[in-house]
Amino acid sequence: MEWIGAGSLLAWVWLVLGQGFFWRTDVRLPERRDPERWPSVAVVVPARDEAAVLPESLPSLLAQKYPGRAEVFLVDDGSTDGTGALARELAAGRGGLPLTVSVPGEPEAGWTGKLWAVRHGMALARERVGPEYFLLTDADIAHAPESLRELVAAARSADLDLVSQMARLRVATFWERLIVPAFVYFFGQLYPFRWVNRPRARTAAAAGGCVLLRAGAAERAGVPEAIRSAVIDDVALARAVKRGGGRVWLGLADRVDSVRPYPRAAELWRMVSRSAYAQLRHRPPLLLGTVMGLALVYLAPPVVLAAGLAGGDPVAAGLGGAAWALMCGTYLPMLRYYRRPPWTAPLLPFTALLYLLMTVDSAVQHYRGRGAAWKGRTYGAP
Repeated sequence: MEWIGAGSLLAWVWLVLGQGFFWRTDVRLPERRDPERWPSVAVVVPARDEAAVLPESLPSLLAQKYPGRAEVFLVDDGSTDGTGALARELAAGRGGLPLTVSVPGEPEAGWTGKLWAVRHGMALARERVGPEYFLLTDADIAHAPESLRELVAAARSADLDLVSQMARLRVATFWERLIVPAFVYFFGQLYPFRWVNRPRARTAAAAGGCVLLRAGAAERAGVPEAIRSAVIDDVALARAVKRGGGRVWLGLADRVDSVRPYPRAAELWRMVSRSAYAQLRHRPPLLLGTVMGLALVYLAPPVVLAAGLAGGDPVAAGLGGAAWALMCGTYLPMLRYYRRPPWTAPLLPFTALLYLLMTVDSAVQHYRGRGAAWKGRTYGAP
């Protein structure tokens, strides 16, 4: 127990100091100023069976207060719930940004449905607008009226090719409050925002719900064609842009929110497990290493503390308690960001156990031929 506790504590000391200060939540849009000329922007929204959330998200895009030319292109990716018709109804007589609704047909072999829709929307926007920037945003994302203006101003001011904000996810139900803050916390641990934002760092990532992409950078990187089979398309997009010499920025959002509800644990479970094994590149050794790492870093501290107290081993109890305290301390900023009480921080080991089980289930579903399933489509390893 003492050795396990020592290993866990050392891991946490390294994570706190050496993992890009991933636990801090102060990476927000960089300082920005209005450009002399506002560039044209095409907002591309891939949508598949999104009628339930569209009334909350689409009006926020149409109501953007953007000084330059901007148009919205919603791509109805084979919806069966009337998504396209609802989008037209929501835009009728409303004013604001122009809306075009199009249907690309079924994706060609080798393409994911979302990226096929994005490809179609970008091509259509080039014909109609010839945009200097694309705003790629999901159908469940609601934007504050100044969101587009702030994104473009940040990109222009810092000469960025890709600006992405991690939308604030919904935390209304018990399971959302338990799992969602940890989801963003773990994402930041995998892809520390400060590392992502360094031009020469190899780390690259984006949050697919809100990505402002310079059109020229998209052409240089060959996207979306170059990433057409990517299940985790936002990270693949950022990597492609960075490999092409583009500058990437990623941070937390203040005025961009996801309106998609996850009222039950099963829905959150599917959201995580559908892509967890793809994150590990479908490799069993990486899965084994991830399980062992999660166990040592997140599960061992409370177990070692309890074992030390029960067995009269103060050294083990102290090591386990210190590791758990560091864990909780790093989680507090994310809880504050999501307006959750600090007393929930000690629950992180339990949440991590759920994520461990989701990751294992993701691998099991992959080998059963049901991996990366989303809205009636299943994608195997590329």
